[in-house]
Amino acid sequence: MAEDAEHSVADAAHGAADAAHGAADAAHSAGPGMPQLDIATFPNQIFWLVVTLVVIWLILDKIALPRIASVLAERQGTLTNDLAAAEDLKRQAAEAEKAYEQALADARAEAHRIADETRAEIQAGLAEATARADEQIAAKTAESEARIAEIQASAAQSVEEVARDVTAEIVSAIAPGQSVDADAVNAAVTARMRG
Repeated sequence: MAEDAEHSVADAAHGAADAAHGAADAAHSAGPGMPQLDIATFPNQIFWLVVTLVVIWLILDKIALPRIASVLAERQGTLTNDLAAAEDLKRQAAEAEKAYEQALADARAEAHRIADETRAEIQAGLAEATARADEQIAAKTAESEARIAEIQASAAQSVEEVARDVTAEIVSAIAPGQSVDADAVNAAVTARMRG
């Protein structure tokens, strides 16, 4: 029995070794493990590779690359237009700033001119008003001086008359009963009044 058991273990070991050799022989006869590395399918794989590359090239050449080129051209055109518009706006802003500065300088010059004209008009008006006032003052002064001269002449005449009357009364009071010589009294008063 022990011999039989040993025999059956040895047979089992030989069977396992035979099975392993059989699997190895089957693997060698089937070829490599990955089908794309099998030399027998290379012509078929190369054909489909060429077809695939041609289709991809046609898709890229006819559809994708023209779209990409048109998008790039559109972007380039947009950038060029935007840069041109920005330059134009920058130029317009510079012109507007220059025009604003010129208008401001013109406005300041005009304001100075108006202020000078107004100052000159005020000075002329003031000089004219002063001249008129001086004329009026001179006229009033001349009128006042004439009036004063009249009053002085009238007062002198009145004083002279009063002096004659008083002198005639004084002489008649000093020498009662004598007649008063009016010509002598007039001559005496006139001589005394003149100096």
